[in-house]
Amino acid sequence: MERKKRVLLAVSGGIAAFKAAALTSKLVQAGYEVKVLMTPHAQEFVTPLTFQALSRDHVYTDTFTEPDPAGIAHIDVADWADLIFVAPASANIIGKLANGIADDMVTTTLLAATAPVYIAPAMNVHMYAHPAVLRNMQQLEKDGYYFVEPDEGYLACGYTGKGRMAEPEDLLAMVNYHFTKQSHPEWHGKKVLVTAGPTQEVLDPVRFLSNRSSGKMGFAIAGEAAARGADVTLIAGPVSLPDPHGVRRINVQSAEDMYNAVMSEAERMDIIIKAAAVSDYTPAETTAHKVKKSDRPLSIEMERTKDILQELGSRKKDQVLVGFAAETQDIARYAEEKLNKKNADMICANSVIEAGSGFQGDTNALTLFFKALPPQEIPLTSKTKAAELILDAAAGLTGKTK
Repeated sequence: MERKKRVLLAVSGGIAAFKAAALTSKLVQAGYEVKVLMTPHAQEFVTPLTFQALSRDHVYTDTFTEPDPAGIAHIDVADWADLIFVAPASANIIGKLANGIADDMVTTTLLAATAPVYIAPAMNVHMYAHPAVLRNMQQLEKDGYYFVEPDEGYLACGYTGKGRMAEPEDLLAMVNYHFTKQSHPEWHGKKVLVTAGPTQEVLDPVRFLSNRSSGKMGFAIAGEAAARGADVTLIAGPVSLPDPHGVRRINVQSAEDMYNAVMSEAERMDIIIKAAAVSDYTPAETTAHKVKKSDRPLSIEMERTKDILQELGSRKKDQVLVGFAAETQDIARYAEEKLNKKNADMICANSVIEAGSGFQGDTNALTLFFKALPPQEIPLTSKTKAAELILDAAAGLTGKTK
């Protein structure tokens, strides 16, 4: 069996050290082998025992503590790592690394390391903008280090601004991105368009017509495609999901908005995956004021929205076009009809009334339909895993479309 990927986490002094503990837990849960280094200042915020319990491994805190007489700890752990993450990275540790100073376990190990190093800064907004800090970061970038920009928001010092360390979920995404990109060279440079979520068709200033789509499937596909090294554009309806790492996101509201956004991007794409649940109908008229209730029944005249998948199918040349079919009955018949009528290369069909595969959940079960290949079943699994299998199938169609 292939061994687990090895992540070395270097923790420096700062209140964001508690996020490093959460990151350690998430890395272990994601299947990585994790070792932790701590500076003396980091130990003022979180104890080594915390990281030991979360990583299930020895925590390295002192260059001169050598638990194994057969080796030199800071050299051995540097050679052990496949990837190194410095999180949080204080202004102090950034300055030391930029100037080659090695005076503790973290800095001596990093100077001996040959693995890629990612740095997640965390500090006061004015410190982050200080010329010396900027100069040190620029030097580290020249030296081949990678940076994960801090977020903007409320800081522990009381200021609001840029300097808050990226969230553990974002850092985990960076780690996944690093390793996934290495194992999928066929996706490098591919231009991928993904649509996700519902659309909202406005009736009046208070009400709109929509559907139950959460956008989770489309977002999982976009995130996985980006992790494989593709250039991904995600066109998303109204959902409250965070941006997948490395994805360019365009937000839309209505079916007409979705149509316009997709058509403006489609021509330059290599692969288009239309996972959005676009409304088939929209109110023929939108009122400027709230429709008041009455004792009489209310009738709303509806008109057909533009069929985005069919338009893409009529325009496509050598692109791979993937559509989705959310059905309640006769799934195979409807999916195959859609495949041919819309000139798609693959239709991902699922039953929205089957337990675990409907809207808004974190799992899905699908059948993939192709023009010249037998259907492929994806048994009930996480939407993340389903996204991987969908992209594997889409990659197999590259160069085989008409």
